[in-house]
Amino acid sequence: MTGKAFSIGEVSRATDVNIETIRYYERIGLMPAPDRTAGGNRQYSLEQKRQLSFIKRARNLGFSIDQIRSLLIMADENEMTCRQVSALTATHLADVQDKIKELKRLESKLQSLHQKCQSNNAPDCPMIEDLFG
Repeated sequence: MTGKAFSIGEVSRATDVNIETIRYYERIGLMPAPDRTAGGNRQYSLEQKRQLSFIKRARNLGFSIDQIRSLLIMADENEMTCRQVSALTATHLADVQDKIKELKRLESKLQSLHQKCQSNNAPDCPMIEDLFG
């Protein structure tokens, strides 16, 4: 490994990614396995640290593991076009918008049920009745 090597703890702190999550990303092949010291400790390169930051940011944007894998492959092969990234992002954005619509429907339904509930000590509750169908 050329350049500075980082321990898993250093990479974890620098990227705000849990150590177990880093190991998980390695197990599923999202991140390449790092070099190891003679004592077996993981040693990450600056590029691997950057890759983990990329993964963290993409996860924060709600991209799936498979979508991130695709983005990393595109970036790694230097054949990435803005059009390809845009298409993947557009698909993800549409999924997010669908989820927002579903959450708004859920919010509306819960508000309606909550308003039906009279918050009193009566033995029957309109919300419970509604849930039973």
